[in-house]
Parts: sequence; structure tokens; C-alpha cells
Amino acid sequence: MQHAPTRFGPVNGEGGIRQTRTDRPFLHVLADTSDKLSGVCAILEEKFTIAGERLDADSRLSQTPAAIVIRAELRDVDNIAAIKKRAGKLAKARKRIFLLEHASHVCISQAYALGATLVLPSTVSRTRLLAALADPADGPSTSSGDTSQPDNAATAIASMFTAVTLGQPLDVDGTKEAGRQIADRIIQHGLTEWLMTVRRHHEGTYQHCLLVTGVAIDFGLSLGVGRTDLERLYSAAMFHDIGKAQIPLAILDKPGRLDAAERALIETHPAAGYEFLKGHDGISPEILDAVRHHHEYLDGSGYPDALCAESIGDIVRILTISDIFAALIEHRHYKPTMPRAEAYNILCGMNGKLEKALVHSFKQVALSR
Repeated sequence: MQHAPTRFGPVNGEGGIRQTRTDRPFLHVLADTSDKLSGVCAILEEKFTIAGERLDADSRLSQTPAAIVIRAELRDVDNIAAIKKRAGKLAKARKRIFLLEHASHVCISQAYALGATLVLPSTVSRTRLLAALADPADGPSTSSGDTSQPDNAATAIASMFTAVTLGQPLDVDGTKEAGRQIADRIIQHGLTEWLMTVRRHHEGTYQHCLLVTGVAIDFGLSLGVGRTDLERLYSAAMFHDIGKAQIPLAILDKPGRLDAAERALIETHPAAGYEFLKGHDGISPEILDAVRHHHEYLDGSGYPDALCAESIGDIVRILTISDIFAALIEHRHYKPTMPRAEAYNILCGMNGKLEKALVHSFKQVALSR
């Protein structure tokens, strides 16, 4: 049985939505049940003019919204089909936020494949959701306004995680191509633009992978590495956390301190990523080495193999610094974003663990590039 669309706000004679206040952005909300639809609309209606529909109804909304918010169970094939039918209208909205009932790697990958620009759990707080929908004029803006590359790269990373979860073949070439696009973006617009765009449009583990890739690329560019080494570096950065696909997102994105068992589980990811990747064509020994050893330190205190200085290669050393810095400057809704200068000072304080000359060279990447 098909239900008529649920609507919020005045309706005009043609069955569309009429905005009553021109100073309030127009949002479109989609959900797979009436309860979910009314719940999301209740959160947003104080700040926005809202039009809502259930996914099992025919789409009757013609006005292009500033953003679309979708709350639906993405393990349901009917919901996926209904969202795909609206693909043309979704693409016109600058922001497409998916609220997921089950924040698994597979569901996140599905959301990005359906056009999400940001994926959040359905339990997200009102404050966080409103902040995600805030107009860019209220905060830092990007120099290009183009979010297609971060979206494409996030889709590549999400698909990579899903391949591990489901035991499917990995699209090595597609992941490398996403890394190349990030490199082109940073060459054209710079690192700061990339960091701001990624932090505004992506969350958690996927945000981290995108940040590490951008930082590693800019670090490589600042060091003047050749094209082949830059390709190895951004490929290693894209793949470096693939082993985390076997770790629940509840642990990966946990707001508080990890307990001993959770920490031990997290520390399995470099070896797990290496084991998954080593059977794939197109992944060089240098990339495999970086994936397995990006948590090694020069003093032998890292994991999984407790390597010491002479056993740690150049690409690994660059990636490790980029990984730590990106983790420090990530945007998480439960803590303020650390300033880049403060993050760089932490790197400088890791005496004996990181190559001092590389940390010194990283200063311009951290502070001025």
C-alpha cells in the first residue's frame, strides 16, 4: 500500500511547497517511516522551511532544496531503489546528509554510492545536525566550492572498506585514481582548502583517511619527491587504514578513551590491512610496507613488528608523520578541532620516535602551506 507524502509547511494549489519566509533555507526531508520523518522535521523546522516525503510515496516536490536529509534503513533494497529513483533531484542539492540506522562500513559505503555528502548516525544530536546544515557563509568557505573530489574519494574509501567486510575484490585502480584526484586538487588549491572541505563534509574514519591522504600528498610535494614516489605515497595513504574495516565503527569512532581490549583490537589493523592487500595485483612492495608499518617508531616502540630506525623506509616515515598530524587536527563533534600549530608542537615533542629532519621539514606543511 502506497502512502501519500507527508508535508510540512503551507501547500500551494499545485501541490507543491510554498516558502512563507524568504530568510529561511528550504530543506527536503526523506524517510522510510512516518515516525522517522516527523522526528527529523521536528528538529529542523525551527531553523528551516521543510518539505517532507516518505520514500514509498511518489515524489511530488519540484522546488530545488538547499539540502536534503535522508533517514532510512539502507539494508532495505526497497529504500535503496526509492532513493535511486530520486537521484536526479538529489544531485541538485548542495548538501545531502544521510542519517543511518546502522553505521556499518557497508551502510556508509551504500550512502556515499547514493550521493551522500555527509553520513551521520541517526542518533546524532540536534546541535550536530543543525551545524552540519549551516550555510557555508556561517563558517570557513572553500576556494573552489567544489566538493565532488572529496565525495568521490570518500566513496572510493567506503567501497574499499566494504570490499574487505564482504570479502570482495578490491578496486585498486579506482582507489589510486581517487588519490591522484586529491593530488591534483591540492596542487591546484592547496592543503588548507582540502582540509576545510573534508572536515566540513565527512566524519570519523572516512574523514581521517581523506585528511591523511591530503597531508601526505602536500608533504611529498614540499619535499620535492618524484612522480613515482608521490604516487606510492598517496596510494599508501589511501590504503593505510584498510585493516580497520574489520573493526566495528563503534570502537573506531568511540568518543572516549579506549580500554585495553579495544586498544589491542585497534592495533591489529596494520597487519590485517597488509594481509588483505598482499594478494592484489597493482600494489607495490613499498605500498604494502607502508600499510603494515605506518605505526612503527624509530625507537622500536611502535607496532605490529617493533621495527627500529634502519628498518623503517622513507615512505613509511613520511606517512607516519602525516597520519599523526591528521589524527590530531580531525574535526570530531565531541571535541574541539586542535589548531595546526598545536598539533605540530606535539610532533616536535615526539623525540626519538619520528625522524627529526622530516619533522622540521614538515613545519611549512603544518603551518603555512
